[in-house]
Amino acid sequence: MSSTYFNDIWHQAQHECELLSTIDYERQHQDVETTVATMNAAVGSVAADADAKALLQSSLYEFYLRYICLSNRLEDVYDNMIQPQKRQLVRKLLDACLGRVVELKHDLVNIDLMEFSYNDDVVERLRLTPMETELRIPRYFLRERQQELEFRKRTMQEILVKLGWLEEHELEETVTTEIEAIRMLQMHERARQGRLRAHFMKEIRILKEKGKSEERSEKERSDSGLLAAMKIQKMWRGHTARRITRRRKMEEMILIGMLPPPPAVVKERAEKLEKLQHNEKRYQAQALYGEQFEERQRAVQEEIRTKHGASMKEDIADEIRAWVKDCYEKTGKLPDFPSEDQGGSLHIFSRPGTESEHSRSSARSSKESRKTKDKSKSPARSGDLNVNENQEEEVSFQPAPSVCLPDIRAEIDLFNDTWRDKDETGVLCQAAYEDMIYNDKYQEVELEFRRAVDDVMRQEIELLQTAVGKKVKKSSKKTRRSGKKSKKKKEKDLTPDRTTESLYEELVTNGIIRKYPELRLKQFLGDKALTARNGTNPSPGDVRQILTEYCILPLGSEAIHNCTPLIRSILLAGPRGSGKKALLHAICTEVGAVLFDLTPANIVGKYPGKSGLIMLIHLVLKVSRLLQPAVIYMGDAERPFMKKIPKTDRTDPKRLKKDLPKLIKNIAPEDRVIFVGTSNLPWEADQKLLQSVYNRFIYIPRPDYGAMSHAWKTLLHEYSGGISNLDTSAMAKISDGYTIGAIDACLKEVMTCKRKLQLRTQPLTNAELINVLCSRDPVYREEEEAFESWWSKTPLGRRRQRFLELEEERLLEEQAQAAKQGNGNKKKGLN
Repeated sequence: MSSTYFNDIWHQAQHECELLSTIDYERQHQDVETTVATMNAAVGSVAADADAKALLQSSLYEFYLRYICLSNRLEDVYDNMIQPQKRQLVRKLLDACLGRVVELKHDLVNIDLMEFSYNDDVVERLRLTPMETELRIPRYFLRERQQELEFRKRTMQEILVKLGWLEEHELEETVTTEIEAIRMLQMHERARQGRLRAHFMKEIRILKEKGKSEERSEKERSDSGLLAAMKIQKMWRGHTARRITRRRKMEEMILIGMLPPPPAVVKERAEKLEKLQHNEKRYQAQALYGEQFEERQRAVQEEIRTKHGASMKEDIADEIRAWVKDCYEKTGKLPDFPSEDQGGSLHIFSRPGTESEHSRSSARSSKESRKTKDKSKSPARSGDLNVNENQEEEVSFQPAPSVCLPDIRAEIDLFNDTWRDKDETGVLCQAAYEDMIYNDKYQEVELEFRRAVDDVMRQEIELLQTAVGKKVKKSSKKTRRSGKKSKKKKEKDLTPDRTTESLYEELVTNGIIRKYPELRLKQFLGDKALTARNGTNPSPGDVRQILTEYCILPLGSEAIHNCTPLIRSILLAGPRGSGKKALLHAICTEVGAVLFDLTPANIVGKYPGKSGLIMLIHLVLKVSRLLQPAVIYMGDAERPFMKKIPKTDRTDPKRLKKDLPKLIKNIAPEDRVIFVGTSNLPWEADQKLLQSVYNRFIYIPRPDYGAMSHAWKTLLHEYSGGISNLDTSAMAKISDGYTIGAIDACLKEVMTCKRKLQLRTQPLTNAELINVLCSRDPVYREEEEAFESWWSKTPLGRRRQRFLELEEERLLEEQAQAAKQGNGNKKKGLN
């Protein structure tokens, strides 16, 4: 598609974003208590809170969905647009919109008291399908770090080859059990014996045929020819009839939706190849124009410094001296010069009525001050968001102030000033505009010189004040930007003399930094929920979405991470085979993160003793900060907090029990690092200790019929290449209670290389899969009930349970009041 097409989509998205942000900003400044008071007067105080909650949830969910659709469109524009100056603006707006999505998600969690939010009425009103409400992961997370990721991958490969853990040409790793090895030996031995027997029987048949008489009469030959022709005719007619019947049956099954339409493999491959080639050309053009833009920026900046540097300094100094003189004449006192943190002389000329005549930066400064003012009204949300605190307090329906909304409005203002009315008719070249580069760099150079001139002016004013006789207050150079003193002590560096490369190599050598399989989040099979569900039964699409919002977006972009609530740790809980480890690998793959494995079984015998454990924690924290984004992983997350460890367990899981909370607290708000734990038996841990480590708890249930049917279709097509016509709906019903991991393992066992070759002559049957599936354990009802009981004891589960109890009490009171009023009316009627 042409650049004009994406330019039009960008303008439409900007217009929609302007309308949406305006409504969102007005809603942000509305007082929820006023709304509740109005509803109290209208419907009574008993039902007012519930109605206010439903109204607010509906409003927030609508904004949430609209920002998701807007972010998906902007991501598509950013990925395909070539002009570098436009891409800068789109990137900032995209990050701000994605940050707003995450903010709204946290608000919805606080209102619904569930990790997963639903509102079918809003989806229907906006006329969106569930697939359109799924948030897309920006492609620039990986594409713009491609060289860095390739270098890191090569480094790890070289280290593993040097250690002898991998061959120079790495082969696919397969783990073969003893039973599989015996079966393989038996299969090859039987095949060898079969080949020998076939060869022996062939020799016997040749000897018998030689002994037969070769003389046949002419009549017998003619009869045999006629019989042969009739036999050929019969077989051909039967084959034709069967083929027509098979085709009609296939068309009927496709029509009623029982079978997917046959894929046009050759056509699809050609279209995919063409699309990949087109995208590659676009990416090359983006890189080329981006490099030219950066080179031109540097050249223009140097040119402005050379030509206008001296005159610029003179003008700024004369301007400040004139201001000092004017103040002295009016007040008889020398003014106090603003500090660097306050903006210096720029702060003086950004006041109303004191605009600079020479400075180009004064116009921009008013916008910056407005943006700063908006941000100062809304406190930063990047602090640690821990739902484990204030569990028993009443639920507040007040949404938190937005940090991303001022950024969205600032980018919209910039678009309206620069790009909305810009005439680009006939402009085919996607190079940067020279006048815009000059204006931007002129302002940057002017600000740079202004800071230098401000320092000189401060010294001059101090000398003048000394000459006048006024005592000068020497301000400390180290000024704090916030009134609160930092209580956090600076962490001591135990490895000050070592390079990042040597620390990385040490952790790879010890198996702490691990290589992980590259899995995409979309490979976690299943669609989004078509209707509303409860918090303990999300669909696979809902799980993908929440991990995108909690983990992938904050890790993938520094801008998103800085403006969204901080989540330091997350626990993925679910039955065995539910895909917890696959989701972990998908998180790492989508952002190109470094994976640190602190599973108890993995650190046995490594860094022994108390000093060794301190060094391990220090190395993990230090290297994870240096190689951001990073994911610290712990499998079997319940084991460090178990009350009783089995005597047969030699992994010493309680080794990290005291240090885990410290490790989580040492993840600073600016660090793009997250701690992810997985657990099959979370109820076996001490819940108080477990909740002190993890901020969020995500339960991944066994798949329902829809997810199971989708998994069977997708996996069968992957393993059989589209040849198998197995009834997947029947298999989805039969496999109810199993996880997708069990189905995948079942298909791997059945679909061997030999069986794949036999598919054209011997189609796959249900019995083959059922026999293998029966050898695996399903997820029993008792295990599901244990997970649901455990989730109800999490902080969010307890808050929800408390809220439901309060709602039930209010309903009972309302019914009692209605009954009293009814009895009173009856007595009045009798009297």
